[in-house]
Amino acid sequence: MAVTLDTTLGTLLEDPQAKAVLDQYLPGVASHPLAALAGGMSLNMILSFPQAAQLGLTKEVAEQIVAEINKQIG
Repeated sequence: MAVTLDTTLGTLLEDPQAKAVLDQYLPGVASHPLAALAGGMSLNMILSFPQAAQLGLTKEVAEQIVAEINKQIG
C-alpha cells in the first residue's frame, strides 16, 4: 500500500512502521489527545488546521513523512 497525503492519520497509526516514522518526525503525535479525533482525517486535511503547524507538521514535513514511510514499506 502506497502512502499519500490523502492517507488517514488512523491508517498510519495502525501500521507500526508508519507510526515509528511519524514519531521520528513528530515526537509524541501518536499519543497526542487530538490524534484520536483526527484519525479519520487525511494528512492533507490535517494540514489545513493551524494546530498542525503548532505541532511542527507542515506540507514539507508531511511530504518527507510520506516519502520515508513509502521507502520503508516499499
